[in-house]
Amino acid sequence: MDINWLDADYLPWLILFFPLLSFGIIVLFTARNHVLSQAVALAGIGIAWVLSLIEFAHVAWIGDLELGKEVYGSTTGWLDLGKNTFEMGVMVDPLTAYMLLMVPLACLMIFIYSRGYMHGDAHNSRFFAYISLFAGAMLTLVLADNLLLLFIGWEVMGFCSYALIGFWSHKKSAYQAGVKAFMTTRVGDVLMLVGIGYLLLEASAFFGAPTLSFRDILYNDAMLEHLVQTDAVIFGGSAAGLIGVLLVAGTIGKSSQFPLHVWLPDAMEGPTPVSAMIHAATMVSAGVYMVVRMFPLLSAGADYHHGDFSTPMIVMGVIGAITALGAAILAVGQNDIKRILAYSTISQLGYMVAALGVGAWIAAVFHLVNHAFFKALLFMCSGVVIHSMEHGEHQAEEHGYPHEPHDEPDGLVMDYCAPPNDVQRMGGLAHRIPVTAITMALGGLSLAGFPLLTAGFWSKDEIIAEAWHGAGEGYMLPLFVVLALLIAAGLTAFYTARMWFLTFWGQPRTPAAHYAGQGSFRRRWVRFWNRSRWGQQAALEDEPLPAADRGIMLHMEMPLVVLAVLAVVAGFIGIHKDILGVNPLHDFLVETTFDHADVLGFSLLPMLASIVLALGGLGLGYWVYGLRPLKQGQVDPTEKALGPGIWRVLQNRFYIDILYRDYLVRPVEWFAVNIVIQTIDKETIDGVLETVAETFNGLGEMCKRFNRVVIDGVGDGIPQSIGEFAGWFRQQQTGRIQQYLLFVTLALLALGALFLIQVR
Repeated sequence: MDINWLDADYLPWLILFFPLLSFGIIVLFTARNHVLSQAVALAGIGIAWVLSLIEFAHVAWIGDLELGKEVYGSTTGWLDLGKNTFEMGVMVDPLTAYMLLMVPLACLMIFIYSRGYMHGDAHNSRFFAYISLFAGAMLTLVLADNLLLLFIGWEVMGFCSYALIGFWSHKKSAYQAGVKAFMTTRVGDVLMLVGIGYLLLEASAFFGAPTLSFRDILYNDAMLEHLVQTDAVIFGGSAAGLIGVLLVAGTIGKSSQFPLHVWLPDAMEGPTPVSAMIHAATMVSAGVYMVVRMFPLLSAGADYHHGDFSTPMIVMGVIGAITALGAAILAVGQNDIKRILAYSTISQLGYMVAALGVGAWIAAVFHLVNHAFFKALLFMCSGVVIHSMEHGEHQAEEHGYPHEPHDEPDGLVMDYCAPPNDVQRMGGLAHRIPVTAITMALGGLSLAGFPLLTAGFWSKDEIIAEAWHGAGEGYMLPLFVVLALLIAAGLTAFYTARMWFLTFWGQPRTPAAHYAGQGSFRRRWVRFWNRSRWGQQAALEDEPLPAADRGIMLHMEMPLVVLAVLAVVAGFIGIHKDILGVNPLHDFLVETTFDHADVLGFSLLPMLASIVLALGGLGLGYWVYGLRPLKQGQVDPTEKALGPGIWRVLQNRFYIDILYRDYLVRPVEWFAVNIVIQTIDKETIDGVLETVAETFNGLGEMCKRFNRVVIDGVGDGIPQSIGEFAGWFRQQQTGRIQQYLLFVTLALLALGALFLIQVR
């Protein structure tokens, strides 16, 4: 059969194929050549991005399908079940197409950035192989036309997260963080797999054939009604409710929602491009995408426009709101620049999950894509900051500054400069890395929801507006959600300002910060910053920048500029219809995807609340950290205001990790070692097996003796006797004829004597 692979029905196979092909080529052929491996990885994701744009053009402009009733895609037989065949395939509808605008582009920027960040790493090829597999798995998940193929991509990403978080496995904290991420997400994944199995069972009973196809299940009113009317096998309620809760559990693990949020802050142990991949373009986005895709099932039987929420929606609303607020509070009390962003990610994902809880699935998708762009930008900016601080540490040492001992979490004092991630030890970096300072400011403003000009404002405001509308109707779940999200919005603006000002503002607070950056690269920027009052507070040495370093900085800063632009303009596609008279995103998704999302009228109050909280948080951050920049040795004003007790609670993450360690992990370890290994395995199972083995060994020895004494004794004794007689008899044959005649004569005499005796 001839297939036109550039046809919109088959093009999705190529989109997910090329990153996976890059992984295979690097592993099998180019692993020893770092430059070639990078080229292969960039080619794979670059081709996937171009093909994604072509596919989006088919969906949005070129194609003539009535999307919603029809979709692009194709299927193929995967598993022969006798009477039926389970099919796998790809599907592109407007939701998929919108994700294709984000995932390949964000991944491409991360790949380009990685060329600079991972320069000189001994395991460069392995890194690019893993992130190629990571990107391919995410594209598989997005393009899947059924829940099983989605879950396969989901699990491959789980492996990639484990491998990449623990990539620098020489660090104990890195491989422990990888194991923690893998094991924590397993909890949600196992529950999700149970939900998939339950859904397969119900779908097979309804259709008479096994299927997990999204089109078969989610767009079939009779099937959804069947799931609503069928009693759940346990816990009461409907099958739809139980399946939905189990699927939501998968998102709680993958998208790091409370109480399975604990793995994501530790995921910062991996290289910074990994943080950008996990927190923006792939892994944590996958959880939200999955529940958006399954939203018709999760909301089945509910009338959420009139305050009737399904069980999965209630779970998402409560969990999302708690996560958004709790993570925002924790972000205020962190000093590690990447952990601040990690808790920010957890909080923003909480926004999306809470939005789904109140039925605002379009706002959740909008914020998912916007967040991917500005969060990838922020993480990559943090990588440049860390890279610059490491450069500053080496320069400080060369200029004669002593090492700065630092207390590690386990209490050991290490003899090296202060950790380059600590914002308390930075300051004044804007005049050293001005491009990063500007782009991180734009990303931070989008995260904080700076009014009207940033993408983050429009998507975050849409979520708050949806919850505000429900709260105004007197519904308790939206009321709880909107209160939590409003408080989180103010905190987000404040901790974002705190992070930026501590990093880039004022005077350097350590020698490493003073010498940070890459010399006098981009001198015009430098002169611009130095003309400002605060830029004049630190002198710059005019150090020439080597050509290799210029290439590194170019690869690291070029993606920042692209993503900074997207962090501003990406939000305008979803501006409320009552403002511009058109909302391309809403029209694109609603009319062709789920067909039952109402358009709310424009409300000024939630927008004003968002504006006040965003500007208030940013203004407070500027007042605390901008007007009076933190100086070397000075106590952080937030720490001083909160007091040592509350600050310690925030530093220890509400003690949730310690709680899990002391009351979950250690009891399980004790049970595993003392009960499972010692009592059950060694003493019981091994004891029984050893007793049985000893018994049969003894029986075998008895059988061996019987064989040797009786069987071998008789069987071997007769031929042995015959042989001995033959040997003796052989000696009688001397070859002497006289002797033979003598024997014959004696024999005749003997016979004669016998004859005579018998005759008588």
